[in-house]
Amino acid sequence: MKTGQNPPIQRYSTVAIVLHWVLALAILTAFVVGVTVDDMPLSPSKIKLINWHKWAGIGILFLSVLRLVWRLTHRPPALPDRIQQTMPGWQTKAYHATHHLMYALFFVVPLLGWAYSSAKGYPIVWFGVLPLPDLMPVNKELADSIKELHGAAAFGLIGLVALHVAAALKHQFIDKDGLLERMRPGH
Repeated sequence: MKTGQNPPIQRYSTVAIVLHWVLALAILTAFVVGVTVDDMPLSPSKIKLINWHKWAGIGILFLSVLRLVWRLTHRPPALPDRIQQTMPGWQTKAYHATHHLMYALFFVVPLLGWAYSSAKGYPIVWFGVLPLPDLMPVNKELADSIKELHGAAAFGLIGLVALHVAAALKHQFIDKDGLLERMRPGH
């Protein structure tokens, strides 16, 4: 390496990259379906989409467990020194806070959806094959409150995802520091 040349960006592992992008796609798709189905009149199509939304939620929960276990057992690459030295302190704090909150919501959103379904009296049968236990007894009033929390948490997660994407795009197109290469598939 020549003097003054930046060292190459350390990338996340292939498993971490795959989990990141599959989870991102699942979360965005489940969110769009959830928002869409909420405004639909009752029909066989709505029931089919609700079931798909539940299946996606359980899948997201499962992927989140895998991702957390992977993250805890495989240390992610540190931010490159040149980025750490130029990033203002508030951005570093925002970076860590956003990631911690997203990880929390990866679990909170689907668990609230599962709790809502249980309290409403609608069982979850994952992919129409595996019946899951109810998280709580039927309670219609509680179900309404949980549904509100589920929606608020889902919108909070999407807001954090948008912030995460905006920060990645800023690094890619404004800072031009190569940070996006750490998580880009196909390299």
